[in-house]
Amino acid sequence: MIDVLLGLQWGDEGKGKIVDFLAGQYDIIARFQGGPNAGHTLYVGGEKVVLHTIPSGIFHQHCLNLIGNGVVIDPVTLRNEINKIVPLCPDLLQRLFVSQKAHLILPTHRALDAASEASKGADKIGSTLKGIGPAYMDKTGRNGLRVGDILSPNFKEKYNRLTQKHLQMLRQYPEVVDWQQWEQPFFEAVESLRQLQIVNAEYWLDEHLNNGKKILAEGAQGSMLDVDFGTYPFVTSSNTIAAGVCSGLGVSPARVGEVYGITKAYCTRVGGGPFPTELTDELGEAIRKAGHEFGATTGRPRRCGWIDLVALRYAVMLSGVTKLIMTKTDVMDAFSPLEACTAYSIDGVETKELPYDLCDTKVTPVYTTFEGWSGMPLSECRTYDDLPATFKRYCSFIEEYLGTRISHISNGTGRDQLIIIS
Repeated sequence: MIDVLLGLQWGDEGKGKIVDFLAGQYDIIARFQGGPNAGHTLYVGGEKVVLHTIPSGIFHQHCLNLIGNGVVIDPVTLRNEINKIVPLCPDLLQRLFVSQKAHLILPTHRALDAASEASKGADKIGSTLKGIGPAYMDKTGRNGLRVGDILSPNFKEKYNRLTQKHLQMLRQYPEVVDWQQWEQPFFEAVESLRQLQIVNAEYWLDEHLNNGKKILAEGAQGSMLDVDFGTYPFVTSSNTIAAGVCSGLGVSPARVGEVYGITKAYCTRVGGGPFPTELTDELGEAIRKAGHEFGATTGRPRRCGWIDLVALRYAVMLSGVTKLIMTKTDVMDAFSPLEACTAYSIDGVETKELPYDLCDTKVTPVYTTFEGWSGMPLSECRTYDDLPATFKRYCSFIEEYLGTRISHISNGTGRDQLIIIS
């Protein structure tokens, strides 16, 4: 079977640490969507490592790691990531595989991203400007270049054809982007990419599954950024929910087993877009400081707010989450009372359903208040029995509201700071 791990909020839920923990139970870790806008943070030998493209199982020597066809790859970012990790993980290249059907991010994709975002003015969607959106647009528009194309003798011809199309599109924007500066590093990185283990990934995975191997599919971003079901148009360009595993790796839905869903004990969001429970006051700033809420990829300060159970139940429903993992619980140590959004008030009417468009719908969160656990630091707890009674009540309410059991609680950044409940 292939199990799935994904974020249930707007990303940054702590997926990297959880995959790193779970990897010991799996033979293969496979990324199924997203691009180098992912920032999965791990601590290896006390050193902080942020993974953007490489799956989070790379530091487990028994694990094979696959970059699936649903991922868009910037060859330069991947090469730089490999160069940084090899000193920590000398056998990386022997355990890293890349789907030949994964699409490439070109220098002109990055230029289009920057020019398009600049033209939106106040309506910016908060793009990371890494060319991911334009690369996915070429994929769905049937113009894209894939990893398998770099093995073709006419790759340069295909590249030039697509670049010319992009240059025509760039003429409509006033923003001038010096994309040529990125071209030489791109082709140098393509040469490095040719040396990797490029595989026909759907057959590769099928063979491993038939041989009884355990596989964990690793998602990037979060469910509320899903291109179909997220807070559109402030979303990413791929399907971040469990359904994306099948198209992002080429596996049958019948192969999917457990679905691990990760949520923080509160909410954060980077960039623009609706955020019903956002706290724009001193309390929001206090949560940001306590949780060190700055983007692993962008460095941008994250917007912070109380946990949104309406959105969370929606995400749990979409992916059929079987095991809920709550992270950053220790950040809430210093706050009492705590609030949890349990309904939205729209035009005076309460609902527990996400509206069609959170951007144009005025939503007032309806909160349920909980007593905090001040004076009892969760970071010092090692078992479920150690947890404060007030925290257990908070968790029990969330479980009942979502209809899903909490299986793990992360109570610190350390690898050992993870309490297994079931």
